[in-house]
Amino acid sequence: MKTNRVKFLILALIAGLVLLTGCTATQTAKVQKETPSWVFHDTVDAEFVKANRGVPMPANVMLVDARPYKGKYAKGHIPGAICMPFSGFDKSIDKLPENKDDLLIFYCQGPT
Repeated sequence: MKTNRVKFLILALIAGLVLLTGCTATQTAKVQKETPSWVFHDTVDAEFVKANRGVPMPANVMLVDARPYKGKYAKGHIPGAICMPFSGFDKSIDKLPENKDDLLIFYCQGPT
């Protein structure tokens, strides 16, 4: 009878450790999925974009459409925006302004 109790206690301790380890792993995964602060500075609305774009586009503002060219950009985009799809962003870095103080406004389709 004592042997069964000891086995039960050992199994309960192992199960408790497994549960605690699982909770810790879940919390770690959550932290890694959070958006890093460097990904974007601010989220703006349409009024902000309207106030900062013009015809012609001001020299210190760049409007970037991050959607695919064929699927979205060619069908319609904000006038003055350049196409830099997210999937090929590394290949388009040369399109970005040299002045790091210029205002860059990126837009896309949003979460789907």
